[in-house]
Amino acid sequence: MKTNKNILEIARKTIESESNSIAKLADLLTDDFIKAVEIIFNSKGRLVVTGIGKSAIIAQKMVASMNSTGTPSLFLHASEAIHGDLGMVQPDDVVICISKSGNSPEIKVLVPILKQFGNSLIAITGNTTSFLAKGADFILDTTVDSESCPNNLAPTNSTTAQLVMGDALAVCLMELRDFKATDFAKYHPGGALGKKLLLRVGDMLDQSHKPEVAPGTNIKKVIFEISEKRLGVTAVIENNKLIGIITDGDIRRMLNNNDTFGHLTAKDIMTKNPKTIQLTSMVTDALNILEDFSITQLIVTDQEEYKGVIHLHDILKEGIV
Repeated sequence: MKTNKNILEIARKTIESESNSIAKLADLLTDDFIKAVEIIFNSKGRLVVTGIGKSAIIAQKMVASMNSTGTPSLFLHASEAIHGDLGMVQPDDVVICISKSGNSPEIKVLVPILKQFGNSLIAITGNTTSFLAKGADFILDTTVDSESCPNNLAPTNSTTAQLVMGDALAVCLMELRDFKATDFAKYHPGGALGKKLLLRVGDMLDQSHKPEVAPGTNIKKVIFEISEKRLGVTAVIENNKLIGIITDGDIRRMLNNNDTFGHLTAKDIMTKNPKTIQLTSMVTDALNILEDFSITQLIVTDQEEYKGVIHLHDILKEGIV
């Protein structure tokens, strides 16, 4: 039975073995890598990535990475390809075929058909003398010395090398496309990153709950307005202009400093020159202001016109943080 120490040692050896395999990939890069990147970049079609077994799973991940970084891609299972799915491949498409051995039966059937179609074929393989390599236009060498598997059978180092080679392609294409974080967000609008880069204050502002009082409003009505709108704050508006705010904290301080408050109005206890943000500003900008000044609410304006209040809790609910 393996002890905890033995288990950790096996894990370390696996990680070190795969790390060494990845490090050696840099020395396997040739001009074929440059040409592969250029032909994908200049293609008028899509990138079709195919493979079988564990390589097919790597192909799916590669397709996901490419699609999210500006290279239209689709996955084609090598086995399904030779049973009808080859109709997915269009004349202008570039095809990447992933296979460690490059000699599996499905690959041997698929490669000649793709060449007959006239599509550019890029091989990602650990066998540069294989059937796949000989039939490909460009070869990306992912040879590994061995697998981490104690029997040297289960794909471990080899699939990791394939994965890294795919990432290298994706990153190079991103650089060529000058692909920015804002571009990335367009393909991830529902994720936290997309919201950080795309969501504006106006997109999440509830203008139906817009607390406001006049400067002469008595304190009882001020408290009622704050309570009713449930934002912990109300704006003080005069001649359609924002002149101050009253927060829960202002109310508490007023109560501590005064035995009676019937004679007080909103103008007497408001905070002048409150922090504001424009309706068109990014939500992340609002969050930065809230954090910098240790406040939980921010007045929203549009060309100096009061539009409402954005609350820290609303931002947190969006999952931006």
